[in-house]
Amino acid sequence: MIRDELGRMWGWEDHHKRLVSRLAIVVLATLAIDLVAAVAVLFLERHTKGSEVHTLWDAFFFTTVQLLTVSSQLKNPVTTGGRIIDIFLEFWAVLVVAGSAGAIANFFQSADRK
Repeated sequence: MIRDELGRMWGWEDHHKRLVSRLAIVVLATLAIDLVAAVAVLFLERHTKGSEVHTLWDAFFFTTVQLLTVSSQLKNPVTTGGRIIDIFLEFWAVLVVAGSAGAIANFFQSADRK
């Protein structure tokens, strides 16, 4: 049983290719959203009083942390635009986790597996 599963894991059948391509698309889309959001947060927050975002690195760190955690110790954005981006990033993160989990579950429950 385990030997069969390991053999399937290393074989690249159509359902393997579909799973990898779906996960690759999600990763690339998330990286693109992270970079775009970082630039947007930088322009919205960098000259605002009370903001902790002063450089592109600060903005990239903020957006990446928001994508990777449910809640962080980082200070919330000060501007309305920054808050909207923050909410979008949290929403995107939940969708990515749920969608990826669904794709992986579908892979293991797929009827076309041999």
